Amino acid sequence: MAKKVVIIGGGAAGIDVLELLLRGQKDAGNLKITILKREKEGFFSICGLPYALQGMYEIEALDLFGPDLYRSKGIDFRTEIEVTDINLEERHLLTESKEKIAYDYLVIATGSKPFVPPIEGADLVGIHTLSSREEGRLIEKALGDEENRDFFVIGAGWIGLQAAYAFYEKGKNVTVVEKLPQLLPALLDADMASIVQKWLEGNINFVLGNGVDAIKGRSRVESVVVEGKEHPADIVLMAAGMRPNVELAAKAGLDVGASGGLATDQALRVRKGGQTLENVYALGDCIEVIDAVTGRPRLSQLASTALVQARVVANNLLGMSSSLEPCLSPAVASIAGLQIGSVGATTATAKRHGIHIKAGKALKYTKARFFPGRKAIIAKMIFRTDDYRLIGAQIISEATVAERINELTLGIKAGVTATDVVMRERCFDPALSMAEDVIVDAATNAMTD
Repeated sequence: MAKKVVIIGGGAAGIDVLELLLRGQKDAGNLKITILKREKEGFFSICGLPYALQGMYEIEALDLFGPDLYRSKGIDFRTEIEVTDINLEERHLLTESKEKIAYDYLVIATGSKPFVPPIEGADLVGIHTLSSREEGRLIEKALGDEENRDFFVIGAGWIGLQAAYAFYEKGKNVTVVEKLPQLLPALLDADMASIVQKWLEGNINFVLGNGVDAIKGRSRVESVVVEGKEHPADIVLMAAGMRPNVELAAKAGLDVGASGGLATDQALRVRKGGQTLENVYALGDCIEVIDAVTGRPRLSQLASTALVQARVVANNLLGMSSSLEPCLSPAVASIAGLQIGSVGATTATAKRHGIHIKAGKALKYTKARFFPGRKAIIAKMIFRTDDYRLIGAQIISEATVAERINELTLGIKAGVTATDVVMRERCFDPALSMAEDVIVDAATNAMTD
């Protein structure tokens, strides 16, 4: 008899599991799959919203696959449905309409939700997040209204900065406020973040090192107060980060970890009272992972992380033993034509966990210095002081950042040292690279500074 697999959540994590199960089943009758999601669409790419707001494409282009595609493949794909309870003992779910849905295996992929700081006036009209197609459309409409001139972004992570640049591109006055004293604090050290800030200054106003005191207005937003100073604002975007959406799972008694995400074992099976549940899995933004550098639990709310996790869950459901390794969370972002990449520990992370480090930084070109079209590229490499093993890297350029971050991710996993980086053979063609790459210079500087 076919086993019933029920997936709660149809974002990237849930859809990835579904896709991998479909690809992996030799006999379509092995598993009977149901997927339940709140939204009305099938597979929608949230990551593409900031670029849609810039006008690169229509928001509708982010609808990658509709529900009917999956239904035609025998999937019970249900939209606009809210799960209210999980009965772990009797192995069924309860929906808002009181329908019971039985399962043999449950996959929790409930994702994350925007963090809205407890600020006075945070419920006024004109305050948005960028976490759904509907929110994207509301912001797009606000951008088209000429009366909306002043846009205010709370949070200087990559979503906030990408959105801020989209607002600037549409001719708006844009201010970004960040409680910490630098941009992109989760990805970059302060010296690297300053490069990004200089790139954006003149187009975007920054208020750093201060939180928002209040948002003012009668019924809708009129201004934002930071450190006693009032800034005009017609639209406010909350981009202060995402929090794991674990309420449903926690209500069922599942363990929530120190970072706020669900606790799982290496096979991504959830825990209840410290005990692993063999038939319930979780993945994506709603779980915590183990950091590969610090060995401590953390969140890794990236689509690329979710895809690896989906392979683990799908393999286990298909009878192939699989486990998740500690995470390095390589990340890249394009902001105003500038590519920013980071992997592993930042200097702040290393110091917070008592890891002594030596860092090296270098500036070179993406191609031979005589070759037309070359771009400046800046790399920072972070090594342990005891064995000079690579534990982190940050790269900024207008080109070829993702390729280097992927290479350095493999390097950290392999335990390469600064000497390994310097002495390794590398390919060279003046149209494609320099004979001695920027990461070689950065590693050399770390050993000699």
